[in-house]
Amino acid sequence: MNIITRQQAGQFILAKQGLIGPYRFEGKDGAYSYVRQAGCIQYDPVDVCGKNAELTLQSRVKGFSKSMLYELLYEDRKLVDYADKELSIWPLEDWPYFSSYRDRSRKSGKTFKGLASLERKALAHIRENGPVSSDTLPIEGEIFWHSSMHWSGNWQNKSLASRSVLEQLYTDGELVIHHKQGSRKYYDLAERHIPVSVLKADNPCCSEEEFTEWRVMRRIGAVGLLWDKNSTAFLGLDLNAERRKMVLESLSAKGKLHSVNVEGIKQAFYYISEDEYLMRSVISGDIDLKPRMSFIAPLDPLMWDKSLILALWDYQYSWEIYTPAVKRKYGYYTLPVIFGDRFVGRIEAVPDRKEGVLVVKGLWWEPGVRQTKKLNAALELTIKSFAKFNGCKNVVMRF
Repeated sequence: MNIITRQQAGQFILAKQGLIGPYRFEGKDGAYSYVRQAGCIQYDPVDVCGKNAELTLQSRVKGFSKSMLYELLYEDRKLVDYADKELSIWPLEDWPYFSSYRDRSRKSGKTFKGLASLERKALAHIRENGPVSSDTLPIEGEIFWHSSMHWSGNWQNKSLASRSVLEQLYTDGELVIHHKQGSRKYYDLAERHIPVSVLKADNPCCSEEEFTEWRVMRRIGAVGLLWDKNSTAFLGLDLNAERRKMVLESLSAKGKLHSVNVEGIKQAFYYISEDEYLMRSVISGDIDLKPRMSFIAPLDPLMWDKSLILALWDYQYSWEIYTPAVKRKYGYYTLPVIFGDRFVGRIEAVPDRKEGVLVVKGLWWEPGVRQTKKLNAALELTIKSFAKFNGCKNVVMRF
């Protein structure tokens, strides 16, 4: 098993992510290519300076605009909103893999008294009238979800009942998100937007074990390099230490994963076999690592395992959005800043969309970072690009 330095491990991850060297992803096609590589990117509705999925793409896709993601989701239908690592966006072509997930949802739904009749009513209305949101679907009442998995209600509160029915049908795979207005979701029949060849395709995984292995591969490929350790990058896969070790060993035995040791770290690290060429290039130094600066989304695949980030880069990041203001060390929505193969700081930048101004409320450099002309030039260029991404023409520093 090869032993690499922490710097090489970091360079490998950043090169895989498309965050160092020449841009590997460009425009709408590049955005789609990156999502295919990552498998899924997390969706979060909070929009301070762009939603998380948009921020994820802007950091590594040259020329990315928010409209590109919207088009890929709701016009081109190459991507779909659905569960994976929390709420996510992933390629529509992966729809068949989640057959068992939808099967479990439908099985669970059958245990809810009264659900079937409400579903039939909702589907009939959508079939006749087109896309609906929870406040336009004519189903009234309030639904209470209990740990005993039963429904009850006094059918007086319209929004909660309609929302619950729509979300159940969406999880079942009967509906897809047709479009969004802000954070409000509009649903339509999946059969209207997903080709039959995909919608009715057989599950490529013959067992839950195969599905788990596929998802583990997907998560490792999304980050680039993951260790044999409890990791938030594996969130939702129900992996204890013993099962994780079995899955990693199984995939390695099949030649789908390669392992490597990182100096000073006990756990073995794994990467997908398709990235062997990249690992060899990093080890040999035969790779273009030209530095560029990026602002990274809080829930970016790169940041899924913050313990890994700390171990490899000695960079500690906490998303302080839910931290009381008096207890925040930095800001409400700070973004990690990468330059070259290092995390060099963090930034809080908020657009004043009415005035068309990006307000930089805070900028914190990491200890030991020297503010060279090269660094400052990269910062100026990246802030200008970030302002354009947020529809702003000017930048104001207020810190």
